This record gives sequence, C-alpha cells and structure tokens, in this order.
Amino acid sequence: MNIILLGPPGAGKGTQASRLVDSRGMVQLSTGDMLRAAVKAQTPIGLKAKAVMEAGELVSDEIVSGIIGEALDGLSAETGVIFDGYPRTQAQAHSLDAILADRGRTLDHVIELEVDEDALVERITGRFTCASCGEGYHDMFKTTKVADICDRCGGHEFKRRPDDNEETVRTRMAEYRAKTAPILPIYEARNIVSRVDGMADIDEVTGAVFAILDGADA
Repeated sequence: MNIILLGPPGAGKGTQASRLVDSRGMVQLSTGDMLRAAVKAQTPIGLKAKAVMEAGELVSDEIVSGIIGEALDGLSAETGVIFDGYPRTQAQAHSLDAILADRGRTLDHVIELEVDEDALVERITGRFTCASCGEGYHDMFKTTKVADICDRCGGHEFKRRPDDNEETVRTRMAEYRAKTAPILPIYEARNIVSRVDGMADIDEVTGAVFAILDGADA
C-alpha cells in the first residue's frame, strides 16, 4: 500500500508515520531525509543535489523525483510506502504518478490531518524538551510532575526550538495551504482523499488512519 500523509508542521504526521512503520512494516519516505542521505552516500542523484545546494539554489523537481525513484528501487514491491513532504506541487504529483507506474505501484490513499490554526499555534508554541534526555513536554498539556525537573532523567535544563513561535507557525500554515490546495483536487478526482481530525487525541488519530487503510483492504 502506498499513501501520502498531508498536514502542516505540527499536525502529527511524523507521529502517525512512525506508528505505521512500527505496526505495519511500512517505510516512511521523507524527501528532506532522503536528500541528505543521498548527498552523504554520494549517489549520482545525491551528487547532483549537492552541487545545486552548494550553489545556494533550490533542488529541482527532477532531482527530488530521482531521489524518490532511487528509494523505491531499493524496496521490495510488497513494502508499503508513506510519502512525507512529497508531492508539494501539481508537477510533483504528476511526477509521482509516473514514478509509481514505472515500478508497478499505485497510490492507494491520500490522508490529510486537518488542524485548527489557533489550536495548532498553541500546541506548537507550548512545546519544550529536556536538554539532557530529550523528553518532550508542553506548557499546557504535559508539564513536568515537579516544577523544572525532568520526569525521566531528573535534569533541570530545558530548551525550545527557536522556530516554535507564533509568527513562524502561521507562516508555515499559509505556505501549506498555498502548496497543498492545488494538489488535493487531483486526488479528490480519483476518490482517494480522506481527512482525519489532527487535533484529536494521538491514539484516536491513529485509529482513524488505521481504519481508512483497513477499509481499503476489506
């Protein structure tokens, strides 16, 4: 099964993808991670990408598509794939169709995690982690049991990501709407788009995603 997980940063795509990887043996293909890995491994596509990035230019759709193709070629045909961060444009959506068709694969589901912008801002801006062990916390939803002491390791230092601020989050949301809006109609015309409440409890979101996938298998 091949699926696309859509949703703005903070919607929970990473969490849900990791659960699918753990429970169903699927492989998460994140374009950012794959680009870095290809550059490090110095594959032909990776070398092309490195030259473009070192020149300070954006990596082309052709290179990104090549990275996706390389990754799929390294998997068995039976391995399910989760596309994360790709496609971002209509051109990439059409490229993905060709990439899958060339390898005898089809796209089964596009699942969008819907979020409320104001609630997402609250969710993201409240995040912080233990500087020692990386345990995650939140100002409202998951505070430390004892003030300023990590529940897991007893550490006293905590940190926040510099881009976890309201202005950045709202900019990301606007970018997501601008990039994703033209893509969804392509898949809606095929009747493969499903939407899940990304603001629900994590386990509820997982249950909804699994139900969508299991419905396809029935």
